[in-house]
Amino acid sequence: MNAPGRPVAAFDADAIRAQFPILSRQVNGQPLAYLDSAASAQKPEAVIEAVADVWRSSYANVHRGLHTLANEATEAFEGARAKTARFLGAARPEQIVLTRGATEAINLVASALGQSINEGDEIILSQMEHHSNIVPWHFLRERRGAVIRWAPVTDDGSLDIEAYEALFTDRTKIVAVTHMSNVLGTVTPAKRLTEIAHARGVPILLDGSQAAVHGHVNVDEIGCDFYVCTGHKLYGPNACGALYAAGDWLDRLPPFMGGGEMIAEVSEDGVVYADAPHKFEAGTPAIADVIGMGAALDWLTAQDRAVIEAHEKALLNRATAGLMEIEGARVIGTTQGKGAILSFVIDGAHPHDLAQIMDKYGVAVRAGHHCAHPLMKRFGVTATVRASFAAYSNAADVDAFLSALRKARAFLI
Repeated sequence: MNAPGRPVAAFDADAIRAQFPILSRQVNGQPLAYLDSAASAQKPEAVIEAVADVWRSSYANVHRGLHTLANEATEAFEGARAKTARFLGAARPEQIVLTRGATEAINLVASALGQSINEGDEIILSQMEHHSNIVPWHFLRERRGAVIRWAPVTDDGSLDIEAYEALFTDRTKIVAVTHMSNVLGTVTPAKRLTEIAHARGVPILLDGSQAAVHGHVNVDEIGCDFYVCTGHKLYGPNACGALYAAGDWLDRLPPFMGGGEMIAEVSEDGVVYADAPHKFEAGTPAIADVIGMGAALDWLTAQDRAVIEAHEKALLNRATAGLMEIEGARVIGTTQGKGAILSFVIDGAHPHDLAQIMDKYGVAVRAGHHCAHPLMKRFGVTATVRASFAAYSNAADVDAFLSALRKARAFLI
């Protein structure tokens, strides 16, 4: 077994898998086939130990202390910021706001920009957005009178670029779209979407919650104004994530929350805010979790990510081919170049029932609307089953998935 955090010389899913303790357990008397990584990825031993080590030996609050433990915690916390910047291709760590996840990061941007949104101003979203990239903009519709305009999705799950381009008007204030759909696996043309927005003087936010896991991201090359990601999908802990902001956006935007850490001085008559990014990081952060996210990025970047991506897509192809042999199966999202996510329905069988029966055979899949109600409506379904693959997934997982699905269908129909 390779030491945690070190690359596997030639990709070996079993060697990767051995670094994830939870994957050795059984569920309902069966080996666990965990195919719910799009919801939350499992954690390698390197991350588990990094978080535990904070609690064991170096925990203290960050930034404000002068003692040794505080300095150690601050160094590790700020180290995670620098690692995130490198991971996303940001020029400077100061362009990274450490948040409690992608949801908070999107809310931060929506809240800050929302202060300059007036009635009738327009926001462009796509039909494939996760609710975390819909609801914060609905706040601006409800509270500021903003208008949301929707970029449609084609029958194969692609974003309709011509329709997207036609949505822009002189009232468009921001675009917020996913870089990779959590339901369809569709990878959107981030650089092209950015160029179209910028040609009209409109900033763009990209939700990289899925894309940052499954492919190489370079925000400098993309040119986007904002990019968000979340730690728990990147093989890291919960309650941590990041917002990247280009140029001087963080200097221009007002703070999101008020409290300790985000100030330089407070008086009875006013407040002087801290410099970015700290003015957006009010209160005590999720210190151990952020440090664990840094360890997860160390682990992930130590791997050959191109080989992992190819491995995940090979598993996706294997699963898709097997699924299409099952009577009544329909894949939702068939665009070329999609990521390792397989959403589908089976005629005559409710997705919830399929998932519950499959769990009896040790197969963990997700069933439901996947926090994407507009997308479900677009495809005329109320729910799908979703199998999602990760670096630790293997062919045995796919075979267990197909076997359990056949048994579940036979039971229900």
